[in-house]
Amino acid sequence: MTSSPPEPRSTRGHRGRRGLARTLAATAAGTLALGTLIAAPAVAQAAAPAAPTDDELGSRFMLAVLPDTQFYSRYSADQFMPRYGSDPFAVQTQWLAQNADALDIPFVTHLGDIVDRVGVEREWQAADAAIRTLDDAALPYSILAGNHDVRDSTDTLYDDQYDLSREPFLQWFGPERAKSVSTFEGSDPTGMNQFHIFEADGQQYMVLALSWRASDATLQWAGDVMAAHPTVPVILTSHEVLNIDADQTTPRETDYGLRLWDELIRSHDQIFLTLNGHFHGASRLEKTNDFGHTVTEVVIDYQMAYEGGDGYLGLYEFDLTHDVINVQTASPWVTWKPQESLTSYDQPLLEGPQQRFSLPIDFSERFSGFNPSFSAGPAEEASLSQKARDILLDGFVGPDPVTTELPGNEQDYVEVPGTLAHWRFNGLDGVVGTDTVIPDVAGGNDLHRPDPATTNTTGTELSDVAIESGDVHGYSSDGAAVCFADSSGSRYSYLTTDANAPVNDADLTKGYTIETFVKMDPTWDSGTNGWSKFLVHTGNRSRIDGFAETQWDWTASPTALGISNLREFQWTAVPGDPTKGDKTAWSGEIMVDTWAHVAIVGDPEDATVTMYVDGAPVLRNAMDAAGLAANPHMPWIIGADWVDDAARNGWNGCVGETRIIDHATGPAEWLTSRADLTGLTVSDAPTGELPAGSTVAAFGGTGLPGATVRVDGGVVAGMSTLAAPEAVVAEDGTWSVPFAEPLSGAGSYQYAVTQALGSRASEPLTVSFSIAAAVDPGQEPAPGSGNGGGAAGGTGTGSAGTGSAGTGSAAGDRGAAHLAATGSDPVLPLGIALVALLAGGIAVIVRHKRARA
Repeated sequence: MTSSPPEPRSTRGHRGRRGLARTLAATAAGTLALGTLIAAPAVAQAAAPAAPTDDELGSRFMLAVLPDTQFYSRYSADQFMPRYGSDPFAVQTQWLAQNADALDIPFVTHLGDIVDRVGVEREWQAADAAIRTLDDAALPYSILAGNHDVRDSTDTLYDDQYDLSREPFLQWFGPERAKSVSTFEGSDPTGMNQFHIFEADGQQYMVLALSWRASDATLQWAGDVMAAHPTVPVILTSHEVLNIDADQTTPRETDYGLRLWDELIRSHDQIFLTLNGHFHGASRLEKTNDFGHTVTEVVIDYQMAYEGGDGYLGLYEFDLTHDVINVQTASPWVTWKPQESLTSYDQPLLEGPQQRFSLPIDFSERFSGFNPSFSAGPAEEASLSQKARDILLDGFVGPDPVTTELPGNEQDYVEVPGTLAHWRFNGLDGVVGTDTVIPDVAGGNDLHRPDPATTNTTGTELSDVAIESGDVHGYSSDGAAVCFADSSGSRYSYLTTDANAPVNDADLTKGYTIETFVKMDPTWDSGTNGWSKFLVHTGNRSRIDGFAETQWDWTASPTALGISNLREFQWTAVPGDPTKGDKTAWSGEIMVDTWAHVAIVGDPEDATVTMYVDGAPVLRNAMDAAGLAANPHMPWIIGADWVDDAARNGWNGCVGETRIIDHATGPAEWLTSRADLTGLTVSDAPTGELPAGSTVAAFGGTGLPGATVRVDGGVVAGMSTLAAPEAVVAEDGTWSVPFAEPLSGAGSYQYAVTQALGSRASEPLTVSFSIAAAVDPGQEPAPGSGNGGGAAGGTGTGSAGTGSAGTGSAAGDRGAAHLAATGSDPVLPLGIALVALLAGGIAVIVRHKRARA
């Protein structure tokens, strides 16, 4: 294992990085009148102009963006260095330094949260080592403080109120260090904020880096900086501007982001792009400033991904010739790691609509109001985005990614054998009374709400607990959640199993999976709601034989899942062997008012407990921790903690569907995965040519119980289309779709058969057959004509071709049912309109009548 990142497989480009001259504009900015803000709708993906080919030359450069690195710094010494010999932050900066010339990178910008714990020096040391790589390579960069990089990140405390002598950010990355960066132009009086001007293709650009909670004075300073450089386009970087909605895709504005917009961005036309981190995931929003011009806001932060972000950074290719900014999300860390260490979470490039996209921008027109002379440089560079991909993927062989889909309806989840309890809230909207039953769809463990008068709570009202639909995690198929309002240490409510519920005494010593969806209310406060719990197996761990007394939680429940005062998910449990002591797992910082899927997997094979948040394993997990211990006959509760034999410390937020399984599972079996729609069969349908006068009454087959099957199509040649009704697959997995009127009449027929759970459908299967035309009166059929094949599992017949289901025996003039062999095919020609539905097995009824003379 190397102690520093090796050289990437690629080599440097053929020409040096373009000049980074710092030219100061002397013209003062004029006063601009305020206009009307027109907020453009959120974009899923901007429509891109006609894309140039990869080898088509253009005036191009690439801006590199480093989102939150806090977990790289935090776990550098005790996780990454022992396992790999380096950490993702160091590999990121090394890769950028080594490929700056090849990719024409004139500048790197960091979006804050450099470290996770502001007072821990070794985290600053790890960050310092990573950034020093940029210093040594003379690759210019900006850096700013996020909420984790200041000693007091209270929203209402602004940078001019800090005790600056105590701020580690200034000691490690303040103005004195920034002066050595060639593009540095200055800082505000606090030193927390800085601006840089870099040059690319003969044009200048400003990066205005605002640290956590810029004061009015700082915003005035920022305005003055732009006024002093009135012709320079500005990229504003800050730790918080834009948030992400519950669907993990849609942009959501924040109060602080709107403060920046209203007091700085909208009235300064030079700002055309904002970049921020802080909120987990990626999204973007287009807004219109006071000058009628577009400002694009982008959020990017992967700290909750695998390994604290898995080294993902943003590569923003400015293509001035073709008027577009091409964006992709890449990880040098993934391609640097040893092949044997890679998992399905390790993907070198993220290809989602918020990870790889194009921002059309007519640079000359967009900047004409303040810089009429702006123009593209010489068209000398082929696609830098493609070159970056080539560098990363050169020789890389990685695993397939983990993928999932949004649910089609409330039934669209994987049912897992060994499920002990599965609580769902769909269809129960409204206040949860003491008579409300929350069903356990696995059976036998329904939840109810205790009367607050019996729980020693203070001030609780029935209206404090309500089931709400519409606002749930995007990957939960339940569509509803239970929400607890006005909760605190003394005011609480909870849902509980009965004392005799089977799950209370279920054996979890041989492994387990516990899943839930959860979010904190926007009013969550660390002082009031810190260390609260949302899922607990009640009891008193001090009464478990063999469990040694602990400093913390000695009389708490044996098993609990909750949140710390630092907004980190905490799993704390007494293992199956209590003598091994309390076992814990911890997430990183969780955002309020944001849904998360949490899975706790206890695997007895390696005696580990792993916490997964939105599918990614956290860095701090438990070892030597097989199984769970418990007190006999104690209920499970949702919505509060349980300490000293009583409930307390209620959950301020919502909890979605929750499931307990008696063994370890993986992502393919979690509630974020979808039911399997690939098993559709059409076992009973005609094929080939049926005799004249035949009729078809129904199609049948097998499919997923509860799914819907639909048959769509009709006559291919002659007559009008006939649509068939739909059917639901029965519990035994069979389905039958009868036609409103039996199909008859000569012609060719083609149908598409699909099964679906709501909006999500299977690939269609095709059923094709024909019915022969009637012969002239008195004319005998040609020998062998009219053979429609036998029934599924039966034998075909000659001439008249009549037979019974499953036998294919001759039936003469009786006109009995004649069943053809299946005619399904997964390929659908002819472009027939399809409607998604689901299938199972039953007989197809095909009748024919003997032609009359």
